Parts: sequence; C-alpha cells; structure tokens
Amino acid sequence: MLEVKGLRAGYGAINVLWDISLTIAPGKLTAIIGPNGAGKTTLLRAIVGLTPAKQGEILDEGVSVLSQPTWERASHGLVLIPEGRMIFRDMSVEENLILGAYAKQNRAAMQDNLEHAYAMFPLLRARRGQMAGSLSGGEAQMLMMGRGLMSNPRILLIDEPSLGLAPLIVQEMFATLAKLKAEGRTIVLVEQNTQGAVKIADHVYLMQGGKVILSQPANDVNMEELHQHYFAR
Repeated sequence: MLEVKGLRAGYGAINVLWDISLTIAPGKLTAIIGPNGAGKTTLLRAIVGLTPAKQGEILDEGVSVLSQPTWERASHGLVLIPEGRMIFRDMSVEENLILGAYAKQNRAAMQDNLEHAYAMFPLLRARRGQMAGSLSGGEAQMLMMGRGLMSNPRILLIDEPSLGLAPLIVQEMFATLAKLKAEGRTIVLVEQNTQGAVKIADHVYLMQGGKVILSQPANDVNMEELHQHYFAR
C-alpha cells in the first residue's frame, strides 16, 4: 500500500500541493482527476522523487521513501509513465522497450516482460525494428506504456495517457488500462477524461488548487456532482 500524508511540494518558492493525503490500495486502480493546474502531475512527481517534498510523508508498505532518490524508488517497483510520450526517437521500438528493463534486477526477466509488452500491444511487435520517432501519437503512448511494464512494477503511476489522442485510440487506451487492472496491478491514473477514468477506477480523488476536495469509491461517484466540483461551480 502507498500512503501520502499531509504532503506539501512545489517548485522553488512556489508551493503547488497543500496537505495532500491519499491512500493507494494494492491491486486497485486509483484515479486522480482534476483540471489543468490542479497539481496532479506534481503529485506523481513528488511520489517518485522528481519534485522534493517540503512537508508530509510518503510511505510505501509503511516505509518512508522521502530519503530515497528517484532511481531507488523505481528499483523498488514504483514506476512513473510521464505525460508527453517521452520516447527515444532515434532508437527502435524494441530498444526503447529494453531500456525499461535497464535496472540490474530486471534483466533476468527481460525477455518474458518483452513478450508481455508485445502481447499487451501487438502493434509494437509489428513495429519492433522501426525508429520510435516515426510512430504516431497513439503508437508512441503504447510504447511508453510498454516500456513502463518492462520492469514489472509493483505500483504503476500513469500521467494523462489519453492526452491528445484520437477518440478511437482513447477507447483502446482505457481498454488496455482495464486489462492491466484485471492482472491485479496497482495503478495510479492521472486523467482529465473523467468519464473514462471513473468507469475503470476503484477509487476516485478529485483535485482542485493543489488540494484533494473529493474522495470516493468509484461506484459511489455522482458524475453531475463531480463535474460541479471539477469546474468549481
């Protein structure tokens, strides 16, 4: 279980997160939704150590990770798939995937994890020798997801996977997330697509202005009420 308690974080003198507390249950999909500027990406960056915490605590299985650098958190199975489809454009699809198993402890299972990535995203197998820079936006997002799976993460943090994709590709992306959830993976999904996120989530947090303003089991979410909070009506 991952716990965030009273977390404050930001950039230099600018604070973005204000006393954020949430719990990520194992084997569940937790959706964190909210408008632009709500602090969702900053929260994920703070969890993996890319943005330093100014106050509060982050506990992984009851153990504080605040003193651990980002690469150490990743080696313990805390993996971020960032927004923006950050791929190595001048490397092949398969080379990009293999980099996801770079850490020493992941190399023995690399081939098995590669086959799993290809099974999850069959198009990547067909493109395995193609330069990643020639992929479409949807294909690049698949590559990002596949690379994240190459370390067989315990907790997968995914930032805005549907951003900028065509509606049909968005549907496919949410179907893939549902498959990953069915495998029993622990997933933290940051999304602005409220309908898609709530549909596949187990628990939903809504952020506004760097704070959590709503926390509910997904089955209890009233979408009209959620959107009223979302747009601060």
